Amino acid sequence: MIELEGVPELIDPVMVAAFEGWNDAGDAASTAVDHLDREWKGEVFAALDAEDYYDFQVNRPTVFLDNGVRKITWPTTRLSVVRVGGDKPRDLVLVRGIEPSMRWRSFCNELLAFAHELGVEMVVILGALLGDTPHTRPVPVSGVTSDPDLARTMDLEETRYEGPTGIVGILQEACTHAGVPAVSLWAAVPHYVSQPPNPKATLALLNRLEDLIGLRIPLGELPEDARAWQLGVDQLAAEDSEVAEYVQTLEEARDTAELPEASGEAIAREFERYLRRREPGAGPGPGVATEGGDSPFLRDPGSGRTRPPKPEQPGPESVPGAEPVPGPEAEGGEGSSGGGPSGENPPGEAASDENPSGENPPGASPERGEDPENGNGSAT
Repeated sequence: MIELEGVPELIDPVMVAAFEGWNDAGDAASTAVDHLDREWKGEVFAALDAEDYYDFQVNRPTVFLDNGVRKITWPTTRLSVVRVGGDKPRDLVLVRGIEPSMRWRSFCNELLAFAHELGVEMVVILGALLGDTPHTRPVPVSGVTSDPDLARTMDLEETRYEGPTGIVGILQEACTHAGVPAVSLWAAVPHYVSQPPNPKATLALLNRLEDLIGLRIPLGELPEDARAWQLGVDQLAAEDSEVAEYVQTLEEARDTAELPEASGEAIAREFERYLRRREPGAGPGPGVATEGGDSPFLRDPGSGRTRPPKPEQPGPESVPGAEPVPGPEAEGGEGSSGGGPSGENPPGEAASDENPSGENPPGASPERGEDPENGNGSAT
């Protein structure tokens, strides 16, 4: 039993997790969790023991000086809590770390132990992949789950992926075995501008998360950063005629695929988000931080805690995805033998009749070295 000191009783908590490395193209997912932690002033209440899960030759510790005293920061995964204020307060448990090098089942069990102890109602895992998507169009974000009932009630894709996976896929399946509802949100990052940061993809993930859990997320300077990022890529593309022509080809393919998506449902969803931001009284406001062998996954210990039924949330948008292609790290990198997350196609395998959707955004089919959980084709 995990005993937590200094953590108040949480209100309808949702756990939001992201991991650097294989599942984090352009650092879009980990930056999204960083943004939530920064905007809502999260208080770290726990950190996993780095010695248990990380190979320090792969993820090296760093040395720094603190008032002339040398100190070491070890790579690890930290948990923080924030309380989102407003008419209907709600708490978020933020998990921010690096994909572990070893003992993944124990890693997931430890996170689930925290989730059970804190009464977490749902786990949302963020990820980003490289794809054939133009930087000039909205970032495709897909929502997937292994739970058929959750897929129906929240209008998500049900993953049917088979193949190699990363920590996002393992954690999602661990949640399913433990009876904890879990969703993965995946943003597609243009493969020709894969270097971090990618504020546009981060913004897209936060917008989708906002729709999923029904909270108004303060975006700060992120929209302006996203516009500046797109302008910078526009200028770089204009300097190379071949790149400009390629981007135009992607735009035409994307626009053709999106014609059926200009539906009343998509327009209504955007209008609801607009109203939520204009009328803070209609929902939670910006928020106030809280001070302060075969299936070895943990199951709910049955502590007797009665959890209120989870309200039905608006379903994620159905956005056309992008087809990931090999990235700069795919050749010869550790990620080139890796595979998709809880619903992505593994490297080197295109989408098939047996795996029409996986966890890729609709239309995505990763090739060798790329993977939606991977994002950048390299494992760290």
